[in-house]
Amino acid sequence: MDLNSPDAWRWIWLITAAAFSVAEVVTPQAFFFLPFAIGALLGAVLALAGVALGLEWVAFVVGTAAAYAVLWPIGRRLARGGPQHAIGANRWVGREALVMADIPAELGGTGLVRLDREQWRAESGARIAIPAGSTVLVTGVDGTRLVVLPLDVAPPTPIDKGAE
Repeated sequence: MDLNSPDAWRWIWLITAAAFSVAEVVTPQAFFFLPFAIGALLGAVLALAGVALGLEWVAFVVGTAAAYAVLWPIGRRLARGGPQHAIGANRWVGREALVMADIPAELGGTGLVRLDREQWRAESGARIAIPAGSTVLVTGVDGTRLVVLPLDVAPPTPIDKGAE
């Protein structure tokens, strides 16, 4: 194979573009090899047009750099999963709630909290008892229950001696 032959470089660029395209498909990193495939494809187009080898290489480097400049930010955004929007019950995460009924410390024990005008079952994310009247922070949603952490613990209610 004569590397000085324009016909050889047509095939080299096409095979290189195909190899980078396959590498892009099998690699979990978004848009890592695709810019190289685009640059090689640009080199192949110029080789088919009969342009000099030096210009083909310049087109490969410049095309790859330009493709990286465009695709890299998109790939990073896709790898992060994009912006997370609070939808459904997840809209409550990060909000404060008022404890209406004591939340026990044991695993799976639930109490009641009020967020805006809604009441939810809630469990303690720190596995500590949270008395009614406390302010809590919603840290997650587990099925139909909110997972909360205490922010402001209410003082214990005095026991009425006359009620005994």
